[in-house]
Amino acid sequence: MTTGARAMQVLPQAGHPRNPGMTLDLDWVAAVQANTSAIERRAATLPGRRSVKKDHQAAWLCKAISLIDLTTLSGDDTTGRVQRLCAKARAPVRADLLDRLGMTGLTVGAVCVYHEMVGPAVRALEGSGIPVAAVSTGFPAGLSPFHLRIAEIGESVAAGAQEIDIVISRRHVLTGNWQALYDEMAEMRAACGAAHVKAILATGELGTLRNVARASLVCMMAGADFIKTSTGKEGVNATLPVSLTMIRAIRDYEARTGFRVGYKPAGGISKAKDALVYLSLMRDELGLPWCQPDLFRFGASSLLGDIERQLEHHVSGNYSAGNRHPMG
Repeated sequence: MTTGARAMQVLPQAGHPRNPGMTLDLDWVAAVQANTSAIERRAATLPGRRSVKKDHQAAWLCKAISLIDLTTLSGDDTTGRVQRLCAKARAPVRADLLDRLGMTGLTVGAVCVYHEMVGPAVRALEGSGIPVAAVSTGFPAGLSPFHLRIAEIGESVAAGAQEIDIVISRRHVLTGNWQALYDEMAEMRAACGAAHVKAILATGELGTLRNVARASLVCMMAGADFIKTSTGKEGVNATLPVSLTMIRAIRDYEARTGFRVGYKPAGGISKAKDALVYLSLMRDELGLPWCQPDLFRFGASSLLGDIERQLEHHVSGNYSAGNRHPMG
């Protein structure tokens, strides 16, 4: 596919042009640095510097729900579990609470599953407008033979996945082999076709924030629609310093190329207050366009339960037990 043709495509939920990628610019990559102490100081200020209350908080929490990739990635996943998760995706908050909030029709951003569960998820979400995302390319390690990783993408797209979450080969980052990372990402992007591709960097395994920044840039150059922190299986997943590093790379890429790339923090985000911090970060650093599902997602499942509890407190004045808000 030519660069011009790729530029005209748009993401499933987006009205802006899809990132077509660009030729690998090794001079730009080499120039990227990350001031770790400054990034950590800035990140440390975020949880305490901004607070929204009452109706404003409820509105932002409803916004956070619309950005969740509701996820199940367990070895014991079954069709029944995925069907229940999809029912929750269609109706993420109890109907009586949504009525009181004036938010009827609210849904999550997507449902994320392994390839085997793509078919059941697509059928369960039929007519809802909610896309199915499939984790792919030897998730979570990304160490299966490359031709099998590419074939896995094709199988998931053929099964109906509209979004593909791929994992990069961490060794390319750790050894500074940016050409290999670019070539790998570009081939995976091509295999996705019209499907929306999220590049998982597994930032907890990349060693330094400079590596995170450079890997983010290379994946965007190769055509990633989103860059994502983690598989959720690493020892360290999404953090605020990593997020700040990645979204500033996104900002630099848009300034240089004019194309917008999305961001997805995943793993460890389970509290409503954390979602508010991430949303404030996105608004401060990138602006309101990056507070929409086409450019921002949370990779989470338990987050939804805590947000629903907070919304019930807003409506009733009382906190409820978690079992009043089951995931399925």
